[in-house]
Amino acid sequence: MKIQPYLNFSGQCEEAFRTYERVLGGKIVASFTFGTSPMAAKYPELANKIMHATLSVGDQVILGSDVPPEYFQQPQGMAICLDMPDVETAERVYAGLSEHADIRMPLQETFWAKRYAHFTDRFGSVWMINVSKPM
Repeated sequence: MKIQPYLNFSGQCEEAFRTYERVLGGKIVASFTFGTSPMAAKYPELANKIMHATLSVGDQVILGSDVPPEYFQQPQGMAICLDMPDVETAERVYAGLSEHADIRMPLQETFWAKRYAHFTDRFGSVWMINVSKPM
């Protein structure tokens, strides 16, 4: 079994995934638009928007799409947690993902982590970045 986060966007999936690809060091391995799908006639206003995208990061993936306006809801009650191998990587990724973000907790040391941050990026995705301390 694999657990794969699926992110929904309100028209900015392509920009978000290009940012995530660059910041996370991943690769967009699949992407298609509504206009190239069987849903083209139903959603002509979304012709150039992403119906599905897959971003591969190491041996993991993040999936995403632009959601038709009548179905889009801002994420609530969930976050993507990135367990970073070291402080330097956490600082680099935080700098890239948190640009123009709503910061709930900036990247800092806590009692449980060498570094931890919690924020909503400019695309509406909620992230946690963590560098664990030995417990």
